[in-house]
Amino acid sequence: MPYRHANYFVGFTLLVIVLGFWGSYFQPIAAVPVAFHVHAFTATTWVMLLLFQLWSIHNSRNALHKRAGLLSLMLFPFLIVGFTMIINVAASRFVSSEDPSAQYLTPSFGLSMVFAILAYVILFYLALRHRRNIKLHAGYMLTTPLVLFESPFSRIMLDHLPFLVFTKSEFPQRVLDAIVISMAMAITFSLVMYIRDRKGGIPFLVAAVLMSMQAIAMFVGTSIEWVRQGFAAYAAIPDWMTIVVAFAVGAATAWLGWTRKSGRGDSPAAAALQT
Repeated sequence: MPYRHANYFVGFTLLVIVLGFWGSYFQPIAAVPVAFHVHAFTATTWVMLLLFQLWSIHNSRNALHKRAGLLSLMLFPFLIVGFTMIINVAASRFVSSEDPSAQYLTPSFGLSMVFAILAYVILFYLALRHRRNIKLHAGYMLTTPLVLFESPFSRIMLDHLPFLVFTKSEFPQRVLDAIVISMAMAITFSLVMYIRDRKGGIPFLVAAVLMSMQAIAMFVGTSIEWVRQGFAAYAAIPDWMTIVVAFAVGAATAWLGWTRKSGRGDSPAAAALQT
């Protein structure tokens, strides 16, 4: 099976998530909004499920791997809902708060989260679309934690590794700089993985392109007036409506990816996973 040591990478990402959000989420867990609970539960469960999928396939537990894959189909719509609920909270703060830092940061956060959702939809769809090609399927699934990496690691940088934020900018711009630098690390990792295997590493190139779009959105979003106006207009949409749309997008992605005929290049081992 490809990526024999991928469990270390996914495990490291899980550790980064816990450490990065320890002070802002896990310690004050009883006081944070419901949206953060939904996002934290779905995103963390996604990474843990991926760890289980790696363990099962590398130990020839094909039936367990397939069951975990079916669970990912059910989890994915809720994962997209979690992302959307965070956007809703940010939009609400943008229109209701007079805090200058919130006014400055939240449009970039919101636009970046939209690109994060786009990345997850594309990567998961392609993972399902190519599920009979082990190399591509594994690659696309392994790129999904990279989309989650930037937020917690940027917090670690700001709190514990400030020298990595080499721009020397002041708050609140320093927050955006840290996030973009964290994204650049994930993009660089993806490009290295692609260069090592240009044919089988296509998923990492796709992820690098998507994360580059997200990084640009994060860096310039707050300075574009139509983004700020659009974010304010988004805040007027009822939360229930955005949640329904998010669930529908996630469910449609899972359904279309699973039901569409798999690509060519199937191997006997990949075919065995489908039986």
